[in-house]
This record gives sequence, structure tokens and C-alpha cells, in this order.
Amino acid sequence: MKVVLAYSGGLDTSSILALLAGKGYDVVTVTVNVGQEDELRDVEERAYALGAKKHYTIDAVDEFAERFIAPAIKANALYEGVYPLGTALARPLIAEKVAEIALEEKADAVAHGCTSKGNDQVRFDATLKALLPPEVKILAPVRELMLTREKSMKILEEAGYPVPSTHKKYSIDENLWTRSIEGGELDDPRNEPSEEAFAWTVPPWKAPDEPLALTIRFEEGVPIAVNGEKMKLSELVAYLNKTVGSHGYGRLDHIENRVVGLKSREVYEAPAALTLIAAHRDLEKLVYTPRELRFKELADREWTDLVYQGLWMEPLRWSLEKLIDEMNKWVTGEVKVRVFKGGMLVTGRWSPYTSYSVEEIDYNRGWYPSDEEARGFIEIYTMHSRAAALARGLK
Repeated sequence: MKVVLAYSGGLDTSSILALLAGKGYDVVTVTVNVGQEDELRDVEERAYALGAKKHYTIDAVDEFAERFIAPAIKANALYEGVYPLGTALARPLIAEKVAEIALEEKADAVAHGCTSKGNDQVRFDATLKALLPPEVKILAPVRELMLTREKSMKILEEAGYPVPSTHKKYSIDENLWTRSIEGGELDDPRNEPSEEAFAWTVPPWKAPDEPLALTIRFEEGVPIAVNGEKMKLSELVAYLNKTVGSHGYGRLDHIENRVVGLKSREVYEAPAALTLIAAHRDLEKLVYTPRELRFKELADREWTDLVYQGLWMEPLRWSLEKLIDEMNKWVTGEVKVRVFKGGMLVTGRWSPYTSYSVEEIDYNRGWYPSDEEARGFIEIYTMHSRAAALARGLK
């Protein structure tokens, strides 16, 4: 039996590889590079050491940025107003690549390392079911065998593979957009994360004493330059993760409502994501009419929920994305931000499509309604509210 395994090189997928190879399966491992630099070290060597017959490492960093991160920026995608969807965005892309290799290798099954408690089982299974013929089975050994982290570590130790110390304490998922940290003392929401959990951000109290000033240029909703230097999106995100993170900004500590009905405590690092979404949202406020702004907030939230819930293949997601793309045609301009010791402020913005008028808002010049015009506006504007309050006896 030939199995194509989505292989991250971490604890769960390494133990799965050892299990499947031990049962005599021909295992083909697929590692998709979506920006997880640390996890890619020696990943091919590890795969072969644990019994893989063949290994693929697929560089999808630019594709991840352009097909998944760019739409998330345009949609101001923060699940429950907090989480920038890093893992949720990467999973359908990884599943796509695994499905491609499975078809190429004429595999009998595909496998992933998701548990029955997490969201990723939905994201992987939904995408794989949409892309593979029904005769290709989907295996989820961690879910099927209810493998705990302790059991997985024992499997690897018995296979003669040393478990990295970080995997013993935390479950970490990293990509270009976010770094997710779970497990250990973090399972108790009362506990403050220890500094060893973080890798992209310094603690705010150790950040530089001088603020970081950035000017981010957007073109049709997508960031294209920082401080006048043009970069492709993947490079721009990586640059902001490093630069903004070095000033202590980008940490999240979140009680999250999972798809499967559980609440979880999630700790994230997302310096670039939080900076870019805040800047993009601010530029939208400069450009959109009030009705556009409020309606787009509804579309953004629905798009974000669909992605979080593993419904990347849902037709509504495509339809909403067309609307969001259309509205972002006018989101061009520059946003100034200042980062200082764990905080970030937008300090200025400009767009050729702004509907903001300095002359109209200035109290000393330009357009000024007369007293008669102001009174007439207030009379008509409040008529419904006053009539309803009177009818209901509200005073």
C-alpha cells in the first residue's frame, strides 16, 4: 500500500511516518515550504531516517503569499477580531500539494497528523476530499489511534529518533504569516507564557528605546513597498516579521472558539500580519464611503469565518473574494505606522482615491452649512427616531 504523508518533520508526523513504515507501507513524504524556516532543517534526512521511500520538498512560499496571504490582507482577516488565520490559510495549500503528489504517485491513501480535537482535521479532510477521487483513502493515525504527545514521543524513541526539546514542551506551527504555540503550561489560561515560547518577538520591555517608523505602500489592497523599497509580498512579510518583531510588537494571547466545539487557549506571534491588516484597514477608512465600509466589514467577517472553519473550497468564499477584490481596486496609497515597545500606531495615511477633504473639514475655511441648512438636516435626520419615541412613550 502506497501512502502519501503530509510531513512537517514535527512530533506527530514523524511518529506517523515511523508507524506506517513499520507496518510495511510504502510511504512518500511531502513537505510544503510555506515559510517555516526552522522546521525545514534536515527534514528530508529525517524522513528517510524514519522509513520514507521517497520525499518531496515543495517550495510554495511565494504561492502562499500571493494566493492566500494577499486575500487575507484584503479581507482584514482576523478570526474573532484577533487571529490572522496563519495555520488556517496554509492548510488548504498544503493539502493541494499533497493531493497533487498522491495523484502523480498513484497512491492508495494520503495521511496527515491531525487530532480529533483540532481544526486542521477539517481543513485537510475537506480539501483532500474535494481534490482526490473517492478510492484514495484519507488516513489520520493520530486521530484514529488517539495518539497523545507522550505516545508519539515513545514511538519515536523506540524508533531511535531523538525528540527535540521544544516538541516535548509545546506544539508549534510556523509559516510565513504566523507562529502558533500550544500545549504545556499554556493549556491553563491562567498561566503567562514563558519567554522560551517566543521566537519572532522580543519582550516589549527589552525592545529598542527608539521607535520604528514605517511607511507601507499599498496597490489595490496589497502591500508592495516599505519605506520606499519595493518587495514581492513574501519578502515584505518576512521583513516586517523580523523588523517589527524586534520592537516587541506582534504577540497574541487568545481564547479561541474552535470549529469542533472546544475553546482553546492560543498564543501567536504575527508581527507582519497585525501591522499590515491594521494599515490596510486604516487606508480603507480613508477611501470607502460609510456604506462601503460597513458592508465590507460583513463580507470580511464571513470570508474569515469560512477560511477558519476549513471551507476554502466553499463557493461562497470565491464569491466573497470577488467582491473583496473589486472593492480593493481603490485601496491604493500609503500608511505611516510607528512601533514602540510592543505597541503600534497608525500616524498618517494618503490615497489618490481619498474621499477625505482637508478644505471641507477645516472649521476656518471652505464649505460651511448655514444655520438654516443645519437645522433642516437635523429636523429631517431625527424625524423617524423622534416619532417612534413619542409613539412608545419614551422620554
